[in-house]
Amino acid sequence: MTMPTRPLGTTGPQVSALGLGCMGMSALYGDADRAESIATIHAALDAGVTLLDTGDFYGMGHNELLIGEALRSAPAELREKARVSVKFGALRGPDGEWSGYDGRPAAVKNFAAYSLQRLGVDHIDVYRLSRLDPDVPIEETVGAIAELIEKGHVRHVGLSEVGAETIRRAAATAPVTDLQIEYSLISRGIEEAILPTTRELGISITAYGVLSRGLISGHFTRDRQLAAHDFRAHSPRFQGDNLRHNLDLVDALRKIAERKGVSVAQIAIAWVLSRGEDIVPLVGARTRERLTESLGALDVTLGEADLTAIEEAVPPGAAAGDRYPTQQMAHLGSE
Repeated sequence: MTMPTRPLGTTGPQVSALGLGCMGMSALYGDADRAESIATIHAALDAGVTLLDTGDFYGMGHNELLIGEALRSAPAELREKARVSVKFGALRGPDGEWSGYDGRPAAVKNFAAYSLQRLGVDHIDVYRLSRLDPDVPIEETVGAIAELIEKGHVRHVGLSEVGAETIRRAAATAPVTDLQIEYSLISRGIEEAILPTTRELGISITAYGVLSRGLISGHFTRDRQLAAHDFRAHSPRFQGDNLRHNLDLVDALRKIAERKGVSVAQIAIAWVLSRGEDIVPLVGARTRERLTESLGALDVTLGEADLTAIEEAVPPGAAAGDRYPTQQMAHLGSE
């Protein structure tokens, strides 16, 4: 399989049609195996995946160190093709608690210095504030990233989980390459105002949560027990009646996948791929097995009849429960 590419906005590079979201290798979804995580990153690079996504707060720096190790141990020709996207700004305490976001210019430069060291690279390809800091105008945060670009430490400005007005203000300050935001069959909040805005401005979307944290992967079962430190144990969509309703949607999707001879995950990823050349899905595979399954979505062709059937099985707004706990929803731009 030859990995197709997509443009990362009008100001950014060509990247692989699928990117690898590495968060789950360090945090939020239970224990992960370090050796398998590195092997999965290597397998992704070998398959032609060029976009690796992380955050400096994933595992309090663990994820960046992991990616840095994987890049150092990868063949030089693959390492040189890799493009690393980093989110910054989330504040955490020693016990892992969350305490807000910091988008001050001085903090932006401080975060970047530590990320460069942990990743072992001389520049970050796309740099973005993980969530809007309500106390700092986005112009100041983006302006600081622009200064890092001028000095060669960063290549492109990105945004994360912000609304249409913030996108316009940021783009008026400096060229913005892309917006990272959740987008999947059961999280379609961007379609009303955000997606039209990014398309007007030539900004691409890197879509995370395309399998809704495994909920619509086809592998999550009704009786699965989640560890207390697994994010999903506290996510509304994974609770009680919400979970039962949402897995009924997955069962409807499974019938379509079976008719096409593919997996539920492949159908869900292929649907996101079908939404436009300006959308790059991030797959959160933590193992080579799951990575192989996700890459198989590139071979899935969805015709009009398929898309209609998918929309009927999982119509907009069909999911039960918010995608984050109530206290976190206030920081999101798409819903």
